[in-house]
Amino acid sequence: MRADRLVSLVLLLRRHGRLSAATLARELEVSTRTVLRDIEALSAAGVPVYAERGRHGGFALLPGFRTELTGLNPDEALALLVAGSRRGTQAFGLGSALASAMLKVVDALPESYRDTAAAAAGRLLIDPETDLLSRRIAAEEAPDTVAAGVLRAVFAGRRLRIHYAAADQAPRWRTVDPIGLVTVRDRGYLLATRSGAERTYRLSRVLAAEELAEPARRPERVDLERAWRERGTRFRAGGDQVTVVAWVDPARREELVGTALAVLAEEAGPDGRLRMEVTFQDPRHAEWALWQLATDAEALSPRWLRDSLRDRGAAVAARYEAPS
Repeated sequence: MRADRLVSLVLLLRRHGRLSAATLARELEVSTRTVLRDIEALSAAGVPVYAERGRHGGFALLPGFRTELTGLNPDEALALLVAGSRRGTQAFGLGSALASAMLKVVDALPESYRDTAAAAAGRLLIDPETDLLSRRIAAEEAPDTVAAGVLRAVFAGRRLRIHYAAADQAPRWRTVDPIGLVTVRDRGYLLATRSGAERTYRLSRVLAAEELAEPARRPERVDLERAWRERGTRFRAGGDQVTVVAWVDPARREELVGTALAVLAEEAGPDGRLRMEVTFQDPRHAEWALWQLATDAEALSPRWLRDSLRDRGAAVAARYEAPS
């Protein structure tokens, strides 16, 4: 549509300052004659675009010119405002930057959209900090200085030195080649390689980060979704993992899924409960997860898990039988 092209033309000039008709035509995928007609239309509409002659000439906007984002429709404006309310950006230390960007977006919206979009966004709450039972939804955040250092190295394609505290280990320095960043359930992860081997680091465990001058040894292009999926598959296949079959009350399903590594099978039983086959990192993890669900879950296998949960329940019952 011509209106969309005119908006794109103005945004190109704002971003690059001065561009030739040939360059604009190439960027907009139209002919040079079309660009000249569009420039005339913008001038007639009051947009201060002017031509500079000479070898390095072209078209430019008067300094300080500000245009409304007329290419945004109400739904697009609402989507931007709602995106600005999501907590996932905190995992990468981008919360303050996103808030600032949202203010600029609102300020640049056409007045006819501004009030409508802001009012509509106020009726949507995305990812609150607590659920209906007032249980706090823990979000992991890396310190802003750490997140900024990691981001710079990822975007600049430079090697990164991190002071990392792995689970059950003393913190130590590692030099890695950053690949990309992933956020899952408000947890941020750095995908990287170290000495050629793939590594995944939780950002909240990075205590310090130093961007190095040396270029990162990494491919020019990466499919992060595929890389994350492949790493997840390898993670679920390693360690002392335990597969558990259990009956679960549907009302507690999400709690179990939230702590399990993977759901292998699931079907509804005749009494309304779910028969689920899930994987946990190790026996201790499995016992802890099922114990949290109390009588809303019943472990069917492995046998040692049933016995352990029975013995734990008996010990609790015996404690409360004794007079206080």
